[in-house]
Amino acid sequence: MKAVCATDLSAASEATIQSETCLECIGRIGVDELHLVTVVPSNVHAGMPGIDFEKRRRRALERYSRVVEDAGFEVETHVVRGTPHRRIRGIAETIGAQLTIVGSRGQSPLENRVIGSTARNLARTTVTPLLVNRIEREADDPDILREHLFRRMLYATDFSTNAETAFETFSYLRHATQEATLVHVETPKDPGLEESNSDSQLAELADQLENWGIETRTDVRRGDPADEILAAEAEFVPTTILVGSRGHSRLRRLLLGSVSEDIVARANGNVLLVPPARDV
Repeated sequence: MKAVCATDLSAASEATIQSETCLECIGRIGVDELHLVTVVPSNVHAGMPGIDFEKRRRRALERYSRVVEDAGFEVETHVVRGTPHRRIRGIAETIGAQLTIVGSRGQSPLENRVIGSTARNLARTTVTPLLVNRIEREADDPDILREHLFRRMLYATDFSTNAETAFETFSYLRHATQEATLVHVETPKDPGLEESNSDSQLAELADQLENWGIETRTDVRRGDPADEILAAEAEFVPTTILVGSRGHSRLRRLLLGSVSEDIVARANGNVLLVPPARDV
């Protein structure tokens, strides 16, 4: 299984790559080939200060690659030029990656314009599952906020086809998952709310996970989906939220529902965003 790990060579990005726990977790779900990608901004041209970006980034990636190789992965490095989210997505598609990993410091408005913007743009456009690895926001030498990436999962579902696609990732996540919380949020706009069978639908999903030895609870809520999913995160403290993306059309990607984008931007912990299955 191939994965792309995007880095801007900041301390936040380095925290993901240097974490033995994170590497162990992605290895446990079947990743054996890791592609380290860094993007030189397209507005950096010859003659400008910092034009040695590419050489410096190659040296940094060589250092990271030794860490990843020592953890038992095959490694390839890519230093490319352009718009970060487009180039990261392009490499993931080219190599046939099953996972893209990007670090993010979280909710700071200023940082979201810079670091968080790549994560958000990838959330809108990715065609492979996207793991947003949350990093400490205020520290000079930051660490990841929640280790053991997939140990405690919070899976949010609206029972759509796209949510089912996200649930299917448990087929490999189960090798690293011990606990799961399955959440469905009913809204006042839901048709037939009074006759809802959400509890039984969640129970069926829970049975599948219990058969894999995953301790599972279910939780049906009412209200705004993003707010309630984040409230469930605060209550159950999962290591990662698993959610599907609806990005079928260009407009939908811009709005993103906009539940998925809200969760990527506002979650305290990690988020695994799964896009719709591609037509073959």
